[in-house]
Amino acid sequence: MTAARRLGGSATSRPRGAHQRDPGARKSFRAARHLLLGALLATAHSPLLAQTSITLYNDGRVLVRRDFALEIGKGQSDRLVVTGPVDPATVFTLDPEVAIVAGAYDGGIDQSSVLRRAIGRRLTFRTGKDTLSAEVVGVDPERYRLSDGTIVFQAPGIPQYPADLVTLEPRYQLTIASAQARKSLRLGYFTQGGGWTASYEVLLGGETARVMGQAVVNGGPLRFKDVELQLLAGQVNVAQEKDAYRPRAEAYMVAKQARADVGAPSEEKVGEFHVYTLPGRSSIEPGTITTVGLFTPTQAKVRKSFEVHGQIPYWGGLPQYGEEAEVPVTVTYTVERPRKTDLGDRPLPGGIVRLFEPDSGGRLQLIGEAAMDHAPAGEDLRLAAGTAFDLTAKRVQTSYATRRDSIPGGGWRTIATADYRVSLSNAADQAARVDVVEERRGEWSIVSSSIKPVKQSSTRYSFAVPVPAKGKATLTYRVRIIW
Repeated sequence: MTAARRLGGSATSRPRGAHQRDPGARKSFRAARHLLLGALLATAHSPLLAQTSITLYNDGRVLVRRDFALEIGKGQSDRLVVTGPVDPATVFTLDPEVAIVAGAYDGGIDQSSVLRRAIGRRLTFRTGKDTLSAEVVGVDPERYRLSDGTIVFQAPGIPQYPADLVTLEPRYQLTIASAQARKSLRLGYFTQGGGWTASYEVLLGGETARVMGQAVVNGGPLRFKDVELQLLAGQVNVAQEKDAYRPRAEAYMVAKQARADVGAPSEEKVGEFHVYTLPGRSSIEPGTITTVGLFTPTQAKVRKSFEVHGQIPYWGGLPQYGEEAEVPVTVTYTVERPRKTDLGDRPLPGGIVRLFEPDSGGRLQLIGEAAMDHAPAGEDLRLAAGTAFDLTAKRVQTSYATRRDSIPGGGWRTIATADYRVSLSNAADQAARVDVVEERRGEWSIVSSSIKPVKQSSTRYSFAVPVPAKGKATLTYRVRIIW
């Protein structure tokens, strides 16, 4: 089922209902459509019906699709929906026969907001064991009229607010138009504060590895009961509105997600992104974190490689270097994901990958950690694990020469040649191969070398240098660069 079918229509489509027969209502409806985000944070703090469905995004957005149990009559009517804290720019109806004509969002649950509602009314103030009354004249600054007619600029005691002035949860007052009577109001909206990441473990064992993946779900400030939970992998664009009023979201403690069900989620492509639907129903509570397996642990072939990256600048001129310098030998593990394998046939959302290898006693040790971008099906994973301990490398520029040539039609160009020596040492008991890589844009070439280079692209050359166990190896090469 596509996302559009789940939502009961597009968020930007115009519902068909009574309001379309009224030009004034249509105008109000167009203005109200911009109130899309508000009802969204609201669901974070109020109980939800079992039919609520939410989607968490990597960037912290949360898409909520929710049924509110309300008696809706045919035609136009006003309804109050207790939503919770929201940005009221993202609310839309999920039913094509219901339209939002207008709406007013009240998110003020703090004392300042209550005091503003009390302007023109008399409040009771407690001072010790006694009470007195005063009229709230204004705020910013606060002003109160006492019984004798005098004005004071601070509260004459601890205010006791009537319940009708206090909003316990932010709420959304809606004017809606419905083509027929119904028992619920289905709304969709966005909120902030949730999110999720992917976490992977690669347990190395010779030429193969056991690969595990899980989703780490963070509900932020949200509280949901018995909902369908989906995770969208990918970076959906966030549009910025110029000079637009955006209500400030309240700050909340970090909240996590709790689940009672276990099992691998289903995966499908929606648009240019991938959505994972977790099995069963979920509950999200502040302060709890849950991980859910993305797939059944599987075996994959793995290759280890060593690289030394070059000294040539990627762009611009070629400088002259004097001293020999030690350069790192990086360790990279490549996890193969060919098609028609369990790991290769599935897209993997970006996240953190941790590599483990057992020691002589069989105890797993962390030997590398790498950030991984979203990987489409069939794409191998290249994971930079860190710097080799037993392999070391030194590089020195052994010659340098430049000359300037005139260019036909006017102008000059610089031609530089330089020789390099890379000395590799291996303190381990096993031989190794180190790839020395040079990368540069523009016009350049390898003029000569002690080991034949492999041209991997127009900007990249690689030298495969064998280094014997407990031995040394040397690579020399000359480059020609024009700028």
